[in-house]
Amino acid sequence: MGMGLASITLVAVGGAIGGMARVGVSQLAARWLGSAFPWGTLAVNLLGALALGWLAATLTTDSVAPTGGPWLMLAVGLLGGFTTVSSFSLQTLGLWESGQGGKALANIITTVTLGVVALAVGAWLGGGL
Repeated sequence: MGMGLASITLVAVGGAIGGMARVGVSQLAARWLGSAFPWGTLAVNLLGALALGWLAATLTTDSVAPTGGPWLMLAVGLLGGFTTVSSFSLQTLGLWESGQGGKALANIITTVTLGVVALAVGAWLGGGL
């Protein structure tokens, strides 16, 4: 599927919903867990990885990577707007620059390690592993 107007619209709608959901989840995490560590960003990135693994496994057919409208709206748009590497990077740098190198390193290791695990669990749940 090319990037015609329909494809762009699917990505835009998914991205708008995903971005709003990210703000909501991040605010809830900060309220429940505090703001001394970027719990909200960690939560959205892990939830997004889990969901992407499930989507990829569910929408993949005969070893062909998913494409088309559902993939564009849900994976590219919704999960692309929901997850955030930029906030992760900025918050990690902020921890480092404020003398909290241990928390910065913990954020990197936790996000990357648990992100891959969440993706694998999502793929398993979707029947892909």
